[in-house]
Amino acid sequence: MVTAPSSLMSNRRTFAIISHPDAGKTTLTEKLLLQGGAIHLAGEVKARGAQRRARSDWMKIEQQRGISVTSSVMTFEKEYSGEKITFNLLDTPGHEDFSEDTYRTLTAVDSAVMVIDAAKGIEPQTRKLFEVCRLRNVPIITFVNKVDREGRDPFETVDEVADMLALDVSPQMWPIGMGGQFEGILDFASGEVSRPQGPSKEFLGRRDRDPEIPDNFAEEAELAQVGYPEFDLEAYRSGDLTPVYFGSALKNFGVTELINAIAKHAPPPRPQPAGDEQIAPDYDEVTGFIFKVQANMDPNHRDRIAFMRQVSGTFRRGMKLTPSGLGKPIAIHSPILFFAQDREIADTAEAGDIIGIPNHGTLRVGDTLSEKDTLRFTGLPNFAPEILRRVQLKDPTKTKQLRKALDDLSEEGVIQVFYPELGANHIVGVVGQLQLEVLISRLSAEYKVEAALEAAPFATARWVKGDQKAMDEFEQFNRANLAKDRDGDMVFMAKSPWDVNYQVEKNPDLTFSATKER
Repeated sequence: MVTAPSSLMSNRRTFAIISHPDAGKTTLTEKLLLQGGAIHLAGEVKARGAQRRARSDWMKIEQQRGISVTSSVMTFEKEYSGEKITFNLLDTPGHEDFSEDTYRTLTAVDSAVMVIDAAKGIEPQTRKLFEVCRLRNVPIITFVNKVDREGRDPFETVDEVADMLALDVSPQMWPIGMGGQFEGILDFASGEVSRPQGPSKEFLGRRDRDPEIPDNFAEEAELAQVGYPEFDLEAYRSGDLTPVYFGSALKNFGVTELINAIAKHAPPPRPQPAGDEQIAPDYDEVTGFIFKVQANMDPNHRDRIAFMRQVSGTFRRGMKLTPSGLGKPIAIHSPILFFAQDREIADTAEAGDIIGIPNHGTLRVGDTLSEKDTLRFTGLPNFAPEILRRVQLKDPTKTKQLRKALDDLSEEGVIQVFYPELGANHIVGVVGQLQLEVLISRLSAEYKVEAALEAAPFATARWVKGDQKAMDEFEQFNRANLAKDRDGDMVFMAKSPWDVNYQVEKNPDLTFSATKER
């Protein structure tokens, strides 16, 4: 049994790790957990054997393909400057097809670590993920990984980051040799050089002080210190500047400096929006919101966990909180803290913590939980799908199982599901193709439902709202293009963007929205 320390709220650091695939995000996550004592063996993602699989990638398709396709939550503690810091780490999907999951995860964190592959630099799909991060106004620390491999010039990488994020960048470390000639890293703050072998050595920025450091490195380091702005805490926390760290997660270089930077600079729990209000961590009651629901993390128990970001107050095991979607209080007897695949019961939790709440469909993404049921947190939308497919059952006797599976997976955010007004086949909507592969894999592995996907005659969808008379008239003439989402809300299934624009002009009393608040 674990008790989350009842220390000051400033002792919490809740952050996400984001990157494009193969940047080393999962390896970095493992090394952070290793330093925090949450795991005792950091396994390489590509290595063989059950004992060396990524601790944060628990799903079958993740282990088969070596990628993250769902957000994971991990809690660990580490001492910094004589103070024990509780870190809540959220490992997000690396693929752009899961940007919706990344967006929802970013609602639950106060900062993010952006991981970039030094060899590849900024990739097109990277930009989409980081645009999502900027939409949430989340402060970013940049970690340029794999500097021990053949890659780009450090200046080129830093300039790419600045161009992509439209931020000032402030390098905090600099690699000594890159691309097969890696000799270590220089910490600008301490002046220490960490090398793969031997003790750290002091470097004072002068070639004659340390003849072992190549001339080109000394010149680069001086240029970096002079050419880029100094680190400004306020600019970083307001989202105008990103500190940049270089390192190698696999070789465990730069990881200590990164985790220390998170402890020292990353913001503590921040206020969260609830309509026109901002609920601060010292608000006088326990509040939180569900940003993720995950089914079947433990296939042996068919479990269902709702992930709650605690916004305020001190939660105690057994407390009664009221979910906004239910209207009556529920007692939370078994709140969970996560250690990669492991989980333990939490007796208490503070603002900024992420706790798991086992439930049987009571809690949904977007629900607010509070003691008095007087507020609603906002900012967790659904987005209009970019791909629509019909679901075709291979065994017609499993219609109920399919409906249950689609409801579960849409609640998690893996897909959206629409039920046409005419026709029996369910329609699923996703942002990217990989989500469809995950859908078919999970239907088979977790629900024992074999299904296929076929083309739907629609390109996108819009949520429709308006007064009842206008809605009735619209429905009368467009029934073949209408569906209900899992909440029963009306959705217009459009065959093209032109179709959407036509209906918008033809029906001025209705709104056609590409997003829907959950």
